[in-house]
Amino acid sequence: MSLRARDMLLAGAALLWWLPAADASELVHRFTNPSFGGNPFNSSHLLGVASAINDYDDPKSRNASAAAGLTQGDLFARQLESRLLSGLANQVVDAIFGENPQNQGTVRFGDQVISFVRGLESIRLTIFNESSGQTTEVEVPVLQVQ
Repeated sequence: MSLRARDMLLAGAALLWWLPAADASELVHRFTNPSFGGNPFNSSHLLGVASAINDYDDPKSRNASAAAGLTQGDLFARQLESRLLSGLANQVVDAIFGENPQNQGTVRFGDQVISFVRGLESIRLTIFNESSGQTTEVEVPVLQVQ
């Protein structure tokens, strides 16, 4: 080994010995979004930012009644009909499962005739619309308590 190469090697070794050791720590990734395990307090901020930059207008989300051309009277009639049908459903459920349950029966509401028959494993409901002649059958399993 030449003198020059040996001197350079010694100088390099001294330089490495003299330099301080490099410190490093492990990298830790933390999610920001609370949906992926991030801080739950970030949710309102992230939602606000997302809403602020969202300029997409979904045509399906527009007011359905305005798109369908329904008036306030039409909306009221639909809600009233819905409430009445809900009351009818309550009557049928009470006749089947109420304090005095029946094995079979019929409930009439306007053009709708709902008849039910309780079997060992299921209850069969038949909904008949007299004005259109349409029949719908529903079979509901009976809860078996063991």
